[in-house]
Amino acid sequence: MKMVGPLARTRATHPDQLPFDWSVPKPATLPAALAGVDARTARAVSEILKHDVRDRVVIAAEMSVLLDYDVSKAMLDAYASPARDEHNISFGRMKALIAVSNRVDIFDREVRDIGLSVLDGDDIYAAQASHIRSEIAELTQQLKIIERLNPSITRNRRK
Repeated sequence: MKMVGPLARTRATHPDQLPFDWSVPKPATLPAALAGVDARTARAVSEILKHDVRDRVVIAAEMSVLLDYDVSKAMLDAYASPARDEHNISFGRMKALIAVSNRVDIFDREVRDIGLSVLDGDDIYAAQASHIRSEIAELTQQLKIIERLNPSITRNRRK
């Protein structure tokens, strides 16, 4: 069945894209829970660049357009190297890289360690539908309890 309208997918996913993980992420709370996050981020950048068929110059140019300032291939190379800890990618540049690569799956994976999860585009409708089903179930349960207490309205009961 081909979906049309607001539920239709507008962007193709990357062929290496991981399926959505519906597990509930747990936030980092222990001491040093985020130790090494810069190196993990560099590895995520490296993974995105490695699996993208486009030249890094093209990716940098597309990021530059989104950000309205220059991002170079050399900058991407530095961001992708865990050993170059003095060259960490900024959050803004990471967002631009995710946007031009369409690797929301990697962004989702990288924010799960702080208790977050990412929904991509129309996936929000699945989450909303689930939330509505949950609310309907709760209201149905409340209705059953109320109906057991007094199932009908009787007029002039106080005579």
